[in-house]
Amino acid sequence: MINTRIRVIWAIFRKDLVIWLRNGRNIVATVVPPLAFLLVQALGAAAVGRSPVALVTLDHGPQGQLMQQIFHQADVFRITDATPSQAQQLFHDVQVIAIITIPADFSARVERHDPSPVIVHVNNLNLDFTNDVRRSVPDAITQFYQAQGSNSPILLTMHEQNLRSRDVQLFQYSVLPTIILLLTLSGLVTSSIAAAREWESRTVKEMLLAPIARVDLIVGKVLAGFITTFCLGLLIFLLATVLGWIQPEGIYWLNSLLIMALVALFSTGLGVALGAALQKTQPVIALAINVAIYLFFLAGGVGVLAFEPLWLQNLASFVPLTYGIHALEQAVFYSASDQFGRDVLVLGICALVALGIGTLAMRRGIAS
Repeated sequence: MINTRIRVIWAIFRKDLVIWLRNGRNIVATVVPPLAFLLVQALGAAAVGRSPVALVTLDHGPQGQLMQQIFHQADVFRITDATPSQAQQLFHDVQVIAIITIPADFSARVERHDPSPVIVHVNNLNLDFTNDVRRSVPDAITQFYQAQGSNSPILLTMHEQNLRSRDVQLFQYSVLPTIILLLTLSGLVTSSIAAAREWESRTVKEMLLAPIARVDLIVGKVLAGFITTFCLGLLIFLLATVLGWIQPEGIYWLNSLLIMALVALFSTGLGVALGAALQKTQPVIALAINVAIYLFFLAGGVGVLAFEPLWLQNLASFVPLTYGIHALEQAVFYSASDQFGRDVLVLGICALVALGIGTLAMRRGIAS
């Protein structure tokens, strides 16, 4: 009896998997939106990560060269060393946001302890870029005075203590939410299409006439969606690790896999429910993609949720993906388990509820 049920579940699972692999539309609908979002994030990070500036160094004395070196080491600019005429041309063509000029008498002024201005010509076309320059230039000047040591007219001591052990780039920070989006999209699209196709192609009647238990039919559908979704998410996760975008360590590999499995299970249950309710593939695809994207944005997937407006933070607390994103970030970026129990509990309950809704929708659709 048990062997028969396993064979039935395996047959349904294998059929859905083969159909998914042969249907390019499913794969495109699943993979393209997250990849497009990741590309947008990569371009955005490249554009705003470091402000492009032209650095004109007219002073070739020791203090002028030190100031030039500090600007290069500040790690907040994309610097182009230029002559005054080249800098003006770059500024005119909007290839740089600002011109920073170290005057010819800078070293002499510093030696005499006279005011030693660094001239900044900034284009305020974008407040984000402009404020980066306004904050970063005084910081570089502060580092210059610190480098003078006891000879500095302004004695400075700076000490930085990082809250986190690892620096995470803007683009890296967007990778994990994108994997969560991929898992959600894949589960919803794959499972909903697989369920709706049975009614659209009339094969559901053949299954009902076959000597198999309805629960085996539902288990096979859910298992196919879950395995497909989890494996796709795991593939992208491993690829991101190989490329150096993310760096999970030790036991936190298991934490990450568990969270991805729960998100896959949650989205699969919702997908089965959508497919059984609508019973047509075209509306199912459109609705599944929209549901996944809305859940992703409501979970604060495009930024740091703690810095988002309060109304979005409150709303995000009711979205399961919020807890998946948080748990993955803690495990992968910070090698931490902060609130991991809460995240697993919420995701586990939501996955069970989604599976329950999917099962009920499937049973009701079959019965009708």
